[in-house]
Amino acid sequence: MVQRADINNVLSEIRNLRSQMMQNQRVEQDQSVRGRVDGPRPVQETKEVPSFNDMLGKAVNGVNDMQKQASELRTAYEMGDPNVDITRVMIAAQKSTVSFEALTQVRNRVVRAYEDIMNMPI
Repeated sequence: MVQRADINNVLSEIRNLRSQMMQNQRVEQDQSVRGRVDGPRPVQETKEVPSFNDMLGKAVNGVNDMQKQASELRTAYEMGDPNVDITRVMIAAQKSTVSFEALTQVRNRVVRAYEDIMNMPI
């Protein structure tokens, strides 16, 4: 019977803690609602959005850099540089190939969108 009393005591403690937590959550929710309704709204900072030209230029330069890096690694491997292994050369070559293909797809879609816009009736 002593164990039952201890279990019931523990259960009542858990219930008390749960009710206190629920009250605290309600108070926090009420305060957050009041703060949103009554308080001043925070000023949102305007972020400078890069232009399409800038984004495309960065993409082209990134692909160009990858191709240069792959070419330099390939040349260093062919010259017998002991610090360059074939796996790095192959990975760099694949990265440059994939990035070039992705850039080509972007270019194709931009050209297709331009053609669609030019073919629209006025």
